[in-house]
Amino acid sequence: MGHAALQDIVSSGRRLSFDEAVALYNEAPLLELGRAAHAVRLRKHPEPVVTYVIDRNINYTNVCYVDCAFCAFYVRPGVEEDARGERAYVLPHEEIGKKIDETKALGGTQILLQGGHHPDLKIDYYEDLFRYIKKNHPIHLHALSPPEVMHIVKVSKITLDEALDRLIEAGLDSIPGGGAEILTDRVREVTAPRKATAQEWLDVMEAAHRKGLRTTATMMFGSVDTVEDRVEHLLKLRDLQDRTGGFTAFICWAYQRPGPENHALGLDLEARDTSAHTYLKTLALARLVLDNFENLQSSWVTMGHGVGQLSLQFGSNDFGSLMIEENVVSRAGVDYCMSLEYLEHLILDTGYTPKRRNMFYEVLN
Repeated sequence: MGHAALQDIVSSGRRLSFDEAVALYNEAPLLELGRAAHAVRLRKHPEPVVTYVIDRNINYTNVCYVDCAFCAFYVRPGVEEDARGERAYVLPHEEIGKKIDETKALGGTQILLQGGHHPDLKIDYYEDLFRYIKKNHPIHLHALSPPEVMHIVKVSKITLDEALDRLIEAGLDSIPGGGAEILTDRVREVTAPRKATAQEWLDVMEAAHRKGLRTTATMMFGSVDTVEDRVEHLLKLRDLQDRTGGFTAFICWAYQRPGPENHALGLDLEARDTSAHTYLKTLALARLVLDNFENLQSSWVTMGHGVGQLSLQFGSNDFGSLMIEENVVSRAGVDYCMSLEYLEHLILDTGYTPKRRNMFYEVLN
C-alpha cells in the first residue's frame, strides 16, 4: 500500500478492511505508518496531554492448572514448591488489604486483581474477598480477566450471567483485558489449549458490557501468531466495540520469552520477532484499525522506557500504569520499573503534559 493510499485512509477516516490492514503492515514503512497513527491520535486527542494511572497489580494466587506455554509465573495445583523454588500461595485477605493501603498511600486509585486458575477457588471465594476489600479497604476493583471469569463459571457450575451478577454485587467495578493474547483458536491451541477460547473471552466482555461494566482490551503478539492473526484479533475487538462501546482502552505488547530457569513448557519461540520495530508497527496498525477505541496505552512495562516514549508518536495517548507491583512479566525476566517523578519526566520529555487519570479516563489532576 503506497503513501497516497495511506494518506487517503487517514484524511478520510474510512474504516480499514482485513486485507487493507494486512497490506499496511506488510508494505508501509515504519515511520509512515507511525505518522498516520499519530495523526489519528491527534484527531482524537488534540490536547498536548498524556494520561497515566497509579495502580498495583495484586496476584491473589499463583496456583494454576492451565499451563500456558508463555507463562513463568504459575505453580501447578498440588505442588507446594516447584523446581524453581517457587512456592504455591493464596494471599490472605489481610495481606491484600495491606497492599491496597500501601497503594492508596502512594496515590493509587485502583488495584488490578488477577491470579491463576485455582481449581479450589469458587465464586464464594471471590464474593468474600471483594466484600472484604470494599468494607475494609475501599478502592476501585479492576479485577478478573475473562479467562478467570470463565474458570469461575466452570468450577462453580453456574452461568456466566450469574457469575457476573454476583461478582458485581460483591464489588467488581471493571474487568481488565488480560488473557486475550491472540483471539484466534489456532494460536490458542498451541499456546494455551486449556484456557478460555477466543469466543469465550469475547462472550465475557460482551456480557460485562451489557451489565454496565467497562473493560480494557489487550493483545500479546509475537508467539506463534502471524500478521493475519493479529489483524483478525483487532477486527474482533472492533466488532465488539461497535456493538457495546464498553472498552475504554487497548493495550498491546510483545511476547516475553521466559529464560531457561523459568520457562514452563519449553516452547521454542526464539525465532519470533518481538523487537521494538515490530511493537511500534503493530501499535500503529492498531491505532488505524481500532477507529472506535478512544485510548491506546503504551506498554513500557514490557518494552522499556525509551520505546514507551516512542509509542507516544505511534498512536498511544496514555502511558499506562505506574505499576507499583508487577509479578507476571517480571517472572519472565523483564523488569522495568520507575518512580512517579521519572514517569512524569518521560512524558514531559516528549513534549506532553502528564495527567493522572482513573479507569474511566477521567483526569484527576
